[in-house]
Amino acid sequence: MALVEPIPGAPAATADLGAERALVIADVHAGIEAALRSERGINLESRAEDRRERVLELLERTDADRLVVLGDFMHSIGGPGGAERGEIEVLLESLPDRLPITLVKGNHDGDIESWIEGVEVTDGAGVRIGNVGFAHGHTWPDADVLAAETVCIGHEHPCVRLEDEVGGSRVERVWLRGPLDPAGFEDRLDGVEWTGPELIAFPAYNDLVGGTWVNVAGDDFLAPFLPDGLADGQAYLLDGTRLGAYDEL
Repeated sequence: MALVEPIPGAPAATADLGAERALVIADVHAGIEAALRSERGINLESRAEDRRERVLELLERTDADRLVVLGDFMHSIGGPGGAERGEIEVLLESLPDRLPITLVKGNHDGDIESWIEGVEVTDGAGVRIGNVGFAHGHTWPDADVLAAETVCIGHEHPCVRLEDEVGGSRVERVWLRGPLDPAGFEDRLDGVEWTGPELIAFPAYNDLVGGTWVNVAGDDFLAPFLPDGLADGQAYLLDGTRLGAYDEL
């Protein structure tokens, strides 16, 4: 059985950490509605409550012992605005008492460790818990992360554009997973106990953020080790449908 299993129909997964079972999500981008309003003139009602309730439902559904966030908990790259910080604080207050929470800092998270409470915050290079490594994806993962059996990243927000027979199209969030290829890391594997890990790129938890279209020419990956670091990567819809090799879609 795989150490990391996507939850059908949800942009989230469970991870077997040995002594614990974790719920893992990536790219919450709390407070994004405020940024869309100020930066693009797009007025949307806040979906903070929906995002919070979904986390609580997933924790109950999976009976998780830990919550892991793969970076970009908040949206603004600078200091958090009121709506953004408020969403995160209310979410944390709503979680079960004594639930361990790990946040791998993303490029949007600024100095979140200076004000967030009750959360273990690691840098973007990530952390290994049991046989699972967690990194955000905007920088090179830590050697200990790369030595894990499974490596999980966020940051990419992978998605595909699907077209029907009459010319209509829609965008769907996807999972990318496949063997991690050392070719994507050049001379950065010194001291790494290479085990031939699986790489899993998580879809964004927040459905407003857009992302990397993996089947559209010219839309490049953001992580410095992709696409070279993902050998024979497969794409899967949130409902579990396997689309096939992402680079052949």
